[in-house]
Amino acid sequence: MKPARSGTHRPRDTVARWIALTTLIAMLTLLALNELFSLLAGAWARPPLMETGLMEKAAAITRIIDSVAPAQRPAIAAAASDQAFNAQWLQRHEEARLPVIDDPEFSEGSALLRRQLGRPDARIEAYEPGDWPANQADARYAVIIELADHSWVIFSVPSRSWGLGEWARNGIIIALILLSTLIVALIATRHLAAPLERFAEGARRFGVDHQAPPIPVIGPHEIRQAILAFNAMQAQLKHFLQDRTQMLAAISHDLRAPLTRMRLRGEFIEDAEQQSRLFRDVDEMQAMVNSALEFFRDDARLEHATAFDLAELLHTIVDDLKDAGTEVAFEGAQRFVYVGRPIGIKRALVNLIDNAIKYGGAPTVRLQADAHRVDIRILDRGPGIAAQHLEQVFTPFFRIEGSRNKHTGGVGLGLSAARATVLEHGGTLTLRNRKSGGLEARVSLPLD
Repeated sequence: MKPARSGTHRPRDTVARWIALTTLIAMLTLLALNELFSLLAGAWARPPLMETGLMEKAAAITRIIDSVAPAQRPAIAAAASDQAFNAQWLQRHEEARLPVIDDPEFSEGSALLRRQLGRPDARIEAYEPGDWPANQADARYAVIIELADHSWVIFSVPSRSWGLGEWARNGIIIALILLSTLIVALIATRHLAAPLERFAEGARRFGVDHQAPPIPVIGPHEIRQAILAFNAMQAQLKHFLQDRTQMLAAISHDLRAPLTRMRLRGEFIEDAEQQSRLFRDVDEMQAMVNSALEFFRDDARLEHATAFDLAELLHTIVDDLKDAGTEVAFEGAQRFVYVGRPIGIKRALVNLIDNAIKYGGAPTVRLQADAHRVDIRILDRGPGIAAQHLEQVFTPFFRIEGSRNKHTGGVGLGLSAARATVLEHGGTLTLRNRKSGGLEARVSLPLD
């Protein structure tokens, strides 16, 4: 019998592992770029002369030679020499056969050498390959130091260009760090950011289109789990909306039968005034039921989002009203592409413009947009709405007027339906009284 495995399976493709892997690869890439720079740049990638330890080595050899008998000094100098570093003891300065220059003082390293030697007054001279006459074969870097008995030790190295200074090398290292991090980050973001962008795009699409397909489940483990949870929530919301719509539509439909029976029974009422009142109530209830059925069975909510010309849509609405004998002014762009549900947007805008015509007069439609939002403003010159009712009018079946006569206004679902459509597009619908008189209905839709 096989023993049971303890613990749970841990997925390999996780964000945490990608972050750790990205950091490791960035460090390895930096080392590789630094090594490549050293190979290609040659001497320029090496530390400068003062950081090579050469001065300390020269000072130590000088102290040793200065402390022994003159007969031993040539052998010690020869033993201290190697392929990259040559030391030689000289009895007189002229034996070095150095070029004549104006200032042989080794200004950069003299202080360091004197400290290492313990002789503040030591005489030190330094020469570069450029100090020798042109085309001279033995041009080299050389440092000559006077000993206590006025003999000399000369140190020379093959001609080479010494490395960059500290700031320059640090700048190159920082640039290599940024370059390696950028290269690895670009590769990592293709794996991490792309699924997040698709996730965000799917969430925005679902906010505009309830019939949007599920988001593809790709990416690291944590992102896949988030997408699965979102897809499950999306399916539940769609199921809930369908069930609610079907239930409310069924209730509204079933109310028609008792209303019909009430009208039939009203035919037998002999009192004409009572019969007229009953018929008005039945007609109003019938209008409310019909409006509710139209609201709940709105085919526009099943419409898929698509790109359409919002400015052209507004022009069409304004032209249709003009053909019907109502003048509506339009201000704004002649063309503006928007992604949404055109039928639903059109119904909402027609409802708002109709309200401006019925209750305000002199309606004006303005279209304004920037990089993030598009605003549609419907203005009128009517009496406006009391401040306490500016938000309440969006409540289903709420009407400001006291009369319930269907000929003086709707049943109170128009603004509710318009706001629902705007909210489904991720936007806002607000009302405010204009300072100059009248009402402004503003539809603000996001473009991101």
